[in-house]
Amino acid sequence: MVTDDILLCVFREVMRHNKLPLDDIHGAGHWGRVLENGVKLAEHTGANVDIVKLFALLHDSRRINEDLDREHGRRGAELARSLQGRIYTLSRSDLDLLDHACEKHAAGTTEGDITVQTCWDADRLDLRRVGIIPDPRLLCTPAAKDPVMIAWASQRSLTGHVTDLARLLMQAK
Repeated sequence: MVTDDILLCVFREVMRHNKLPLDDIHGAGHWGRVLENGVKLAEHTGANVDIVKLFALLHDSRRINEDLDREHGRRGAELARSLQGRIYTLSRSDLDLLDHACEKHAAGTTEGDITVQTCWDADRLDLRRVGIIPDPRLLCTPAAKDPVMIAWASQRSLTGHVTDLARLLMQAK
C-alpha cells in the first residue's frame, strides 16, 4: 500500500535532481491535483490506486523545462524503476504498468490497461492550468469523460487549487 509516508519519500527522491521550481505548471500543485484526480477516477474505474498515486509524483518529475521535453516521461519511468525495492515494492506487473504510464503519458494515447488509462486521464484533467479545456475524445475512461468530472477537475486546475498533499510536499522540501 502506498502511504503518505511513501509518497513523501518519493517526493524527496524527486527533489534530489529536480530542475524546475515547485510552483511551475508541472510542479507540486500539478502533481497533487493529478493524484486527487486519479484517486477520484479510480473509485469509478477500479484502477490500482497505488500505481495512480506513484504516477502523480513521477510522471513529470524529470522534466528539464516547461516546454517541449520529449524524453521526460521516459526519464520519469527510469526514476520509478530506480525506487523499486528502496522506497516501495511493487509486483513486476505493477512496476511495468507504472513504467508504461509514465513513459507514454504525453503521447496522446487512449488505449491500454485501465490503471494506465486512469493515470493518463488524471493528468489530462488538469489541463486547464495551461488554458486547455480537456477534450472528452482525448480522455480514456467513461469516468473522466463525464462532464461533471471534467468541470470539477477543470475548476480546480483553473484556480490553481493546491491540495493538502502538495502543501505537505512543498513544506517538506
